[in-house]
Amino acid sequence: MAQLTDPEQEYSFEETGDEIVLMKNRAGNVIGFEKLNYSTSDSEPFNVAFSASER
Repeated sequence: MAQLTDPEQEYSFEETGDEIVLMKNRAGNVIGFEKLNYSTSDSEPFNVAFSASER
């Protein structure tokens, strides 16, 4: 799970078709996400890349 802002701002959740759950605030902005059914071995590094855009 990756929380991008204060977890207290969570208002709703939306599951995408790729087993990803998006956490949203009251304005509908994504403030976190969780990848379901994902595992990695201890020998493999786990890298995450983020991309942000402004409206």
